[in-house]
Amino acid sequence: MGSNVILRENLEGIEILTFNRPDKLNALNPEVMDTLDRIIPDLENNSSIRAVILRGAGEKSFVAGADIPQFLEFGPLESKAFALKGQRILHSLEHLPKPVIAAINGFALGGGLEIAMACHIRIAADTAQMGQPEVKLGIMPGYAGTQRLPRIVGKGRALELIMRGHMITAQEALAMGLVNQVVPLDKLMGECFKIAKEIMAQSPIAVKTAIEAINHGLNLTFEEACTLEANLFATLFATQDQKEGARAFLEKRTPHFKNH
Repeated sequence: MGSNVILRENLEGIEILTFNRPDKLNALNPEVMDTLDRIIPDLENNSSIRAVILRGAGEKSFVAGADIPQFLEFGPLESKAFALKGQRILHSLEHLPKPVIAAINGFALGGGLEIAMACHIRIAADTAQMGQPEVKLGIMPGYAGTQRLPRIVGKGRALELIMRGHMITAQEALAMGLVNQVVPLDKLMGECFKIAKEIMAQSPIAVKTAIEAINHGLNLTFEEACTLEANLFATLFATQDQKEGARAFLEKRTPHFKNH
């Protein structure tokens, strides 16, 4: 492949993906999205990867949206294909059976915020700024931003962010529940590592099943979602991890989970 638009590094089972176009504020282009598309299956299937952290190169930007010049070439057919492809890739990211953490180290705008919203947990540097400014370009979010944002922050806040197209601070994002935590920039990766390690200490199969229950349950009625939860809850009682977790609790020791 030979592409360096996304750098990969594995530290103690944590895969770090770095969007690496700092001269363009790590803006998305077709090469970046194709590279992410190729990486995601390995994130799922590689047993040496227990958690994933996404970040942007440099200190200014996580991902500052898409490269705008490509939009001048689009008509309705090209733009629909563009949106559907991005939605498919981010759906795959969101449904990874391992924890995915966004380390928002700077601007997370447009498609960049849509990538962050597809992650399971979002930690922002106190200098980060976020927004969906697409209306300023005469368009709207196309990577499922109009769907994930209201599910995260509520309809009213989502409508305001998308219709005004303005940027908000990390503290404002925290207040509305768009990010889980805000930390100083120099503490950002350390906090993401801490969270990843805490999750990695739990039963991988239990974490995977909880991710599945939440992701799929949100698209069902409450009653259907509760049935889904009960069914998935029951499957865990056929695992060795469940037995080990219960024994370890009763024996007052640290459990040794084996993901089966």
